[in-house]
Amino acid sequence: MSDIKKVVLAYSGGLDTSIILKWLQDTYNCEVVTFTADIGQGEEVEPARAKAKAMGVKEIYIEDLREEYARDYVYPMFRANTIYEGEYLLGTSIARPLIAKRLVEIAKQTDADAISHGATGKGNDQVRFELGAYALNPNIKVIAPWREWDLNSREKLMTYAEQHQIPVDFKKKGKKSPYSMDANLLHISYEGGILEDPWAEPEDDMWRWSVAPEAAPDKPTYLELGFTKGDITAIDGKAMSPAEVMTYLNKVAGDNGIGRDDIVENRFVGMKSRGCYETPAGTVLLKAHRAMESLTMDREVMHLKDELMPRYAKLIYNGFWWSPEREMMQKMIDASQETVNGVVRLKLYKGNVVVVGRKSDTDSLFDESIATFEDDAGAYDQSDAEGFIKLNALRLRIAGNKRHK
Repeated sequence: MSDIKKVVLAYSGGLDTSIILKWLQDTYNCEVVTFTADIGQGEEVEPARAKAKAMGVKEIYIEDLREEYARDYVYPMFRANTIYEGEYLLGTSIARPLIAKRLVEIAKQTDADAISHGATGKGNDQVRFELGAYALNPNIKVIAPWREWDLNSREKLMTYAEQHQIPVDFKKKGKKSPYSMDANLLHISYEGGILEDPWAEPEDDMWRWSVAPEAAPDKPTYLELGFTKGDITAIDGKAMSPAEVMTYLNKVAGDNGIGRDDIVENRFVGMKSRGCYETPAGTVLLKAHRAMESLTMDREVMHLKDELMPRYAKLIYNGFWWSPEREMMQKMIDASQETVNGVVRLKLYKGNVVVVGRKSDTDSLFDESIATFEDDAGAYDQSDAEGFIKLNALRLRIAGNKRHK
């Protein structure tokens, strides 16, 4: 342990990471550098500075990474229409590569010997943080306290905090959430408490970002989302940055009861886990993006993307954002988005996102003269279909003849 002189800690200022800070100081007799990222969690990050100072930290990094997160991580992922196991929009998974990158960069800037995080030994985040760190610095040392210490219960953590007079306000006024929560611009997740029983319905007051669909307004909300190369760049004609888009859509979609999900997923470490998620902006973004692609993207390109998407989603979920295969796939996905330009009109109503219009003045592949049910003036020769069908049926007819003999 003597070779560890300085550690960069991913620090939220909450109970767990404040205890980890003190534990690192005592266990490794080292200097701790704290890094706190604002990625849109909706809570003040500056209080972490005062808490870190009170615990003797001299080098404190607090950074607003909302735009970088939305632009370089969320948007590229949604160009692939990414969903894990058919439901999960990867709100936690996609935030980890950015945090891992900054941990490694700060370690280099401060001449630190190691990085540390507060992920438990049961979850996916330990894998995501560390795979990312090793990809960016193969020789980085990682300290994962949850895999080393014996503070394996909430009671032990509280006792440790009291014994060491750790300045953590864990006795807040009002009702304390019984859930383990993680939030960023893309989503907020809930685990633990009654959710550990997959039969138990979530409590109504658990949800933070959305109203219940039955309590949403009786009048629908209409939006027009402008796309440029697969990314939303404007809403109702107003240009917006990626973080501004996510913030706006979270509010308007949440107000309409959109974005709730209750999932049992397969963790990379092997266990099944039940979690609830609110992803209002992501739910809208996914629906709109697919609608824009349906108008502007070649059929075989779209189908190929759909075939590759589960593999891409799995890479992100399992922590392989910085892998060469993910980067290769991203280049192909980004190339497919060159023609995904135009406007999608949506209706948001009581938990539903309904596409009610789409147009592209430059890249639409929809030809009304061919698709019409009216007289197409010879644009499409319907007799051509006979030969097309017979050629595609040839192998089926040969096999059928064999069976019938």
